[in-house]
Parts: sequence; C-alpha cells; structure tokens
Amino acid sequence: MSGHSKWANIHVKKSIEDKKRAKIFTQLTKNIMIAVRASGNGDPNMNPSLRIAVDKARQANMPNENIQRAIKRGQGVGDGGQLEEVTYEGYGPHGVGFLVIVRTDNKMRTGAEIRHLFDKAGGSLGGPGSAMYLFARSGDEYVSTIPLELEDEEQKTQVMELFDAFEEHDDVEAVYMNMPQDALTTTE
Repeated sequence: MSGHSKWANIHVKKSIEDKKRAKIFTQLTKNIMIAVRASGNGDPNMNPSLRIAVDKARQANMPNENIQRAIKRGQGVGDGGQLEEVTYEGYGPHGVGFLVIVRTDNKMRTGAEIRHLFDKAGGSLGGPGSAMYLFARSGDEYVSTIPLELEDEEQKTQVMELFDAFEEHDDVEAVYMNMPQDALTTTE
C-alpha cells in the first residue's frame, strides 16, 4: 500500500488538534496577562479575575508552567510586550458596519492585518467613530441599533466570510456587525 502509513494519518490528526489547542492556549494566556495587569496582583487568591482566568486555563488542560509564565509576563517579569485592547471600526462588503475588538502587543501590526482583511473583502477600515454610532453597548457586548438588511444570499455570504476571517485572527476578541441575527441564521 504505497502512500499510506499509520504515522502520516496520526500526524494529520495530531497537527489539527495541536493548532486548536495552541489557539486556545494563546487566548487563555492573554486573558491571564490582562487580569494580572488590570489589578497589578499576580496572586489568584487575591485577584478574582485572575482566579477565573486560571481556572479556565486549568479546565482546558493548560500546563501549570504556562500559567505561571503568563502570570510573570503579566507582571512584566517575562518576555512579551504590553497587551492593549483596541477597537477597530470599519465597513465590510455592501456597507455592513463592523466593530472588531482585539487584544494585541503590537497595534501597528494588528492594525495592518485588520486593514488587509477589510480590503481583501472589499470593505474599508474607518477611523474612530466611523461605525460606532451603529451600535449600543449592552453589558460586555455591543448590539446593533441600526440593523442593515441584505436581500441577496451572495451578499450575506461575502459578509459572513469577512466575519469568519476576523474570528480566525489570533488577536481578535470579539466581532460585531450591524446585520440582524435572523439574517445570519439563513446563511449558515
């Protein structure tokens, strides 16, 4: 049986799982670092947000060494830059407004990557306030105040492709757009 080996099959499955795990661990590490920096305290017993972040990391089977390294980086002891939360606003295909919330250690790099995703989809990255007026803050999330209806399924698909591209980006925390939720379910 040429072209077949047990290791090749295992390798493919393992690499897919490793990529998923790495993305989750990266996100959990950022959450731990931000929790430490927000309070300035690296002790999970004294910092409730850090305790929650560490508990989530343990539930995801993140190694204890990685958790401790993330706490040290949050305190400024280890390597890594300062994480900042940045909100990018812009318009995707067919005039759909987007808010993209990211946590990054390099605003210039991430800004260029977000701009590239907008440009690639036929949209444009806007300045502060360019799309924010389309949304209202509701707790920790944003809700569309001026929903945009797209009639054509192809248009909805293009918008969802941009949404998915943002979701796949490592630094992106949340993505909001001013399309109604029921419009999204018809394309999935």
